[in-house]
Amino acid sequence: MNNKATILIVEDEAAISNFIATILKANDYQVIKAGKGSEAQSLISSYCPDVVLLDLGLPDIDGLEVLSSVRKWTSVPVIVVSARSHEREKVEALDLGADDYLTKPFGTAELLARIRTALRHKAARGEAQIIQGEFTTGGLTIDFDRRLVLVDDKDVHLTQVEYKIVTLIAQHVGRVLTYDYIIQNVWGPHASKDNQILRVNMANIRRKLEKNPAEPEYILTEVGVGYRMTDNDSETRG
Repeated sequence: MNNKATILIVEDEAAISNFIATILKANDYQVIKAGKGSEAQSLISSYCPDVVLLDLGLPDIDGLEVLSSVRKWTSVPVIVVSARSHEREKVEALDLGADDYLTKPFGTAELLARIRTALRHKAARGEAQIIQGEFTTGGLTIDFDRRLVLVDDKDVHLTQVEYKIVTLIAQHVGRVLTYDYIIQNVWGPHASKDNQILRVNMANIRRKLEKNPAEPEYILTEVGVGYRMTDNDSETRG
């Protein structure tokens, strides 16, 4: 499991996108890239990045439209990185829900400082809750310090979103978490109440964790309500 913060770069100019990606990778961030607004919307939903760097001049959808659309279902930190420098445009982006606005050209140190600030704010909102120690129930172990998930001492590869779902449910072992509660805590308070994306991720999680996904041992379904982590012989050490 990768413990690096994931940054989505939304930029259609390859040279600029590659330049930013090089800076971020050198500073131990995980990077994904999108060259179009529609692609960015899809990647935000699929990868649940920790921060989005959003250019406004995109070839298919204006960045402000992307921002407005994304803000309807997620509160992921968005830093606008744009050559548009008029105060009116900055105010419009911030009013639409941008967390910050960085005007091109920019310095490397300033970009990294803005990202660190966005990550701190996200953590303060409780969306990036950091837990220490280790949780075990049956053959399932979650090592929060190393961001590892093990089944019968074998490392299980989970996506960023899958890991967030599993650790959220493990924090509340024995308690039923409603579909809406999980969606809001993983995808943000503005996320759509459609359960389908959660069900798809849970199906993938069970294929990876359970001996028989049809008869799960670890994460149980409370039909019509949500999911619960079993508490049989569970233990949290930290």
